[in-house]
Amino acid sequence: EVKIQEMADQVPVGHIPRSMTIHLYGALTRTVNPGDVINVAGIFIPTPYTGMRALRAGLLQDTFLEAMYVHQLKKQYHAMEATPEIEQAIADLKEDPTLYGRLANSIAPEIYGHEDVKKALLLLLVGGVTNNRKDGMKIRGDINVCLMGDPGVAKSQLLKYITKVAPRGVYTTGRGSSGVGLA
Repeated sequence: EVKIQEMADQVPVGHIPRSMTIHLYGALTRTVNPGDVINVAGIFIPTPYTGMRALRAGLLQDTFLEAMYVHQLKKQYHAMEATPEIEQAIADLKEDPTLYGRLANSIAPEIYGHEDVKKALLLLLVGGVTNNRKDGMKIRGDINVCLMGDPGVAKSQLLKYITKVAPRGVYTTGRGSSGVGLA
């Protein structure tokens, strides 16, 4: 069972994204992770309420989608293939001493300034190294960033840009921000 949510850029202004439960069976099991952007084709199934809930619900029913096909829209990092041309371009870029600043400035180029914030967001995108210690303890290489500041200084625009670039980025605000599965 997976819960999917409407894309933030498709939600009308001032509305909450709608969500729906999907049941995945067989080969589709464990094919999606939190934050994945997917298209789903399946059978829309209503399920009647039972017990006391049914008495109050009247003709209302709960619904879910039984998935028949799932298509990933955003590729994961490990699913991306590097061609020899890309590897050569990366090797050439490694020699550039201004690469860190250039990459940071390429984040939301329409927003002027905020070099330190853009560098922090670049490090967030790149991530750290996961360390598996000898005693079995795993230290995750994830980097978290908390942006705080005055209203109107492009915090939301920067974060929205990052969610478009990151393979599993999810932009959220308000009550749902501490929910499970946010990347």
